[in-house]
Amino acid sequence: MNGATALVSMLSGYGVDVIFGVPGDTNVALYEALRTTKGAPRHILCRDERSAVFMADCYARLSGKPGVAEVPSGAGALYGLPGVAEANKSSVPLILLVNDIPQPGVGRGTLTELPVQDLFKPISKRAETLAHVRKLPEVVRRAFREATGGRPGAVVLALPEDILYQDLPSEGVSLHVEPQCRQAPSYRSRPADADLDSALGAILAAERPLIVAGGGANRSAAAEAITAFAERLGIPVVTTITGQGVIRDDHRLGIGIIGDNGFHPHAVWALGRADLVIYVGCRMGSVATMNWQWPVPNGETRIVQVDLEPEIIGNTYAIDFPLVGDARAVVEALIAKAPADRASVTAGWVDDINNRRAEFWDVMAPHLQSDEVPLRPERVIETLNRCLPMPCNVVSDAGTPTPYATRFLRLRDPQSKLVIPRFYGGLGYAIPAVIGAYFAAPHLKPVGLFGDGSLGMSAGELETLARLQIPAVLIHFNNACFGWIKALQRVVDRDRARKASAPGAAVPANDPTFSVDFGKYDMSRLASVYGIRGFRVETPAQVEAALREAFQLNEPVFIDVAVESIADRLPPVFSWLKKVGADPAAVGVQAAL
Repeated sequence: MNGATALVSMLSGYGVDVIFGVPGDTNVALYEALRTTKGAPRHILCRDERSAVFMADCYARLSGKPGVAEVPSGAGALYGLPGVAEANKSSVPLILLVNDIPQPGVGRGTLTELPVQDLFKPISKRAETLAHVRKLPEVVRRAFREATGGRPGAVVLALPEDILYQDLPSEGVSLHVEPQCRQAPSYRSRPADADLDSALGAILAAERPLIVAGGGANRSAAAEAITAFAERLGIPVVTTITGQGVIRDDHRLGIGIIGDNGFHPHAVWALGRADLVIYVGCRMGSVATMNWQWPVPNGETRIVQVDLEPEIIGNTYAIDFPLVGDARAVVEALIAKAPADRASVTAGWVDDINNRRAEFWDVMAPHLQSDEVPLRPERVIETLNRCLPMPCNVVSDAGTPTPYATRFLRLRDPQSKLVIPRFYGGLGYAIPAVIGAYFAAPHLKPVGLFGDGSLGMSAGELETLARLQIPAVLIHFNNACFGWIKALQRVVDRDRARKASAPGAAVPANDPTFSVDFGKYDMSRLASVYGIRGFRVETPAQVEAALREAFQLNEPVFIDVAVESIADRLPPVFSWLKKVGADPAAVGVQAAL
């Protein structure tokens, strides 16, 4: 058995059922082992290494299992950087196998030589180079242990080509795997009972408690526990973008989204008035706190923070009750200690929030049903709400669709998830990610939301979708520009002009946008090149007809929707609204802009 075969056998032992990758000069040994080893993981041929890692990322987010990708040396490794960085900062368990140049060529000017370990070390949880075939099993076990243990993250293994061809010694080497590391988190920790008791006492004493669930809650699979805890004590739940899905959007306690992008005014209002906030798996960074404005720093709001990493707790706010541990384990421990049926204590607080919530949806209703052309993005999302099969998995790029998906998409099933790569916000994620979503949950319909910029970066994976016949519904928000940046250019200019004008004076009209516009094309024709069923839609009736037909088909579908640019009407972004002098927490302010 050579190194490549041993590697493939161990991957199978860890429950890896699919590997995403791109062929190159240095991964022939791995491919031969994948082709000939009984029970080997299925290999998914991708068109770009960035896409391969994005597929593995989304697969891991939705399955809880480590996502595995493989790339060749040189440029292949370089193209893997964006996905590794995003997965690691988003606490996603991911393993990237870099099929590196042979060891004898190191330092001798070998084509595609890179210091892989040094390259990935700053952006991964661990980066390691295999130095001897005897060490391969140990290195693989360490990779899965690191990817799934503690705060999950991305691990990179550089595998020199010559070592994968070498025979593994028959003695003194074990190919055993660690079953706990097949899933993340592999080990669930919890704080001492005294810490739990102190935090629970404060929670029970609060009159206006609020739970803020972040991405760590989803990584921990804590949704069921958080919902049960909220229901027992009558605590409303808001989430960050990456925490969406922790509680159903139609739940009385599932209030909405906080943060800078796509927030709900009533959720922000609740955060500003809570007397105790329980942060679960949330870093409390710039987005979740609206640049550390809410809760008011050093204010009267008491804070409970639950996080796996001690260095995260108290990093940005003074924390009254730090609980170091896995989100699900901590919340389950609190449930075990909490008194039954305390929901009536906070009923008035929950009613106040829901009254504002209802007002928000009433104010937005005309815009969600608007027949304006070009279509408003929120109209597209509202139509999607009516047509989406439940449960389903929705994947959005970080650009144009994000503020509308986070604010207006309503997932009414506990299995349904919305995935957005938020830490670095790179474009080109959604199209490859729906492939990862499909392999993570083939029984759920994957839906992709993306704009023009993202399509231009990942259009090659349309061929992958067509070749594999992934039954994804792809929704392209076509506004012929880098809409997010175009909108920001206008916001910055409007803010500058407002500050320069006399109080009460009209702000002069100006278009400061530069180098953000594309040509206008029917992109459904691009999908048709690959044999993908395509629709070009420009009216509300066409959107609904196309979506209903698309969800009936068991094949990839591309819907090109001509939408109003988010630069033409200010999107629901907290910091941008403040820049133009609006009150972001005011119900209906967005509808007026």
